[in-house]
Amino acid sequence: MKLERVVRMAFTRRKFCWSAVAVGAVAGLPRGMGAQAGTEAALEARLAGDPMRPQFHLLPARNWMNDPNGPIYFKGHYHMFFQYNPLAAVWGDMSWGHAISKDMMHWEHLPVAMTPTPGGPDSYGCFSGSAIAVGERVYAVYTGTQKSGDALATIRDGANNVEESQCLAWSDDPQLVKWTKDPEPVVARPPAGMKITGFRDPSVWRQGEWYYMTVGSGVEDVGGCVLLYRGKDLKSWEYLHELTSGEWDGKKTANPVGDGEMWECPEFFALGDPAHGGGHVLIYSTQGKVFWESGVMDEAAMKFQPRKKGELDWGAFYAPKTQLDAEGRRILWGWVPEKRSEAAMTAAGWSGMMSLPRVLTLDAKGVLKMETLPALAELRAGTIAVEGMRATLPRATGEVLCTGSGDFSLSVSDGKEELVRVSYSAARREFAAEGKTIALEPGDAATVHGFVDGSVMELIVGGRVGLTKRFYYTETVAPDIVVVADGAARMEAWRVKAISGDRLSS
Repeated sequence: MKLERVVRMAFTRRKFCWSAVAVGAVAGLPRGMGAQAGTEAALEARLAGDPMRPQFHLLPARNWMNDPNGPIYFKGHYHMFFQYNPLAAVWGDMSWGHAISKDMMHWEHLPVAMTPTPGGPDSYGCFSGSAIAVGERVYAVYTGTQKSGDALATIRDGANNVEESQCLAWSDDPQLVKWTKDPEPVVARPPAGMKITGFRDPSVWRQGEWYYMTVGSGVEDVGGCVLLYRGKDLKSWEYLHELTSGEWDGKKTANPVGDGEMWECPEFFALGDPAHGGGHVLIYSTQGKVFWESGVMDEAAMKFQPRKKGELDWGAFYAPKTQLDAEGRRILWGWVPEKRSEAAMTAAGWSGMMSLPRVLTLDAKGVLKMETLPALAELRAGTIAVEGMRATLPRATGEVLCTGSGDFSLSVSDGKEELVRVSYSAARREFAAEGKTIALEPGDAATVHGFVDGSVMELIVGGRVGLTKRFYYTETVAPDIVVVADGAARMEAWRVKAISGDRLSS
């Protein structure tokens, strides 16, 4: 059961930034699954029977999804909104899908929350944003997009001119099913006089008597930045300044996100107790990667002073959002994109998923730490035998935890072809994988904690960085995944229960 090499396509969050499809319609699909279903029942059976479709990750029953939007805990439930195409398994008709959960593991799909309004500021798409509860009401601040002339466009690719503005919607429904949109943008234009490279993905919070909002942006030939606004309510906003900014790499690309000239999906939040190493954290996405910075917020000047920086995940992970859970923990969600062609996604009938929830903390030195939600242990369905430091996860489903006491390496394969290898040097206190390295801090455990689910594997390496991998195969049954540790380490493994009987309700 040989795994096919992943097609390394440049799929992005925006249709007009995509590379041309260069592979056939059935590349990366199990044999016999490329034909179009003749009936709804046949389509559902085909989707439910797809071995590459995850069993315990959140994804819609069908079609395309990307960024998490406005995750929020409200009235005893976790709500996850996400970029969704109701009509196809490829990017387009950007709407806000909606799912609800009591534990961040088991999900129920609800009706689509928002769709583009013809003639409105979001007529081209309801792009990403965030949510905030104010009393009994929840507000969503999001980027509306519409086709535009060159003068007002904030996205230009030579064929499309798209105008971005920040829009507002609200729900008084306890389940957040019914939404009302403000017909006009709350921030219609970027700041005057700036040669910006994008203007999207707002994130809001309240601090004292003010609401603050960040917007992802960048300055042409300068670099990505985060714009900061404030207001006494959520409808009237005053631009302040750049919260922080970065440097362009000087290598111009067609898409400014690709060269760091634009930052997408900024998230800015306080994390931990300042008296015990806490501070502020900024997360942003650019150049196909997700970065974090930690540091100090000068609340008088409202300027962020970063002191530490790192990469959040080394693999297929992008455009994350965070939220506070019922216990006050900071939870990270990310979009896990496909690494196969548009034709293959169309043939499969689905594309993309949400990452497993990760808990973020800062250590005393301001280094960002992460772990998967501890409650995921409730999905364990018994142990898997570890023999000779080797464990087999049946049909690409399971959990593994490897803890080193000296030098070791961890290999994950289908038994024939290696998918990923992670190595640890005790002398250097350093992990290496995918051509990258990360050093542990004193007191950090040398662990690799991973989940495998259909066609995705999520590893947390040393509690410091994620490593999310996609893999595809041509067989109609998922391969057994073999995990082997070599060196001074011990390993545990578990079966993992599906969160849905048919993979279509989660």
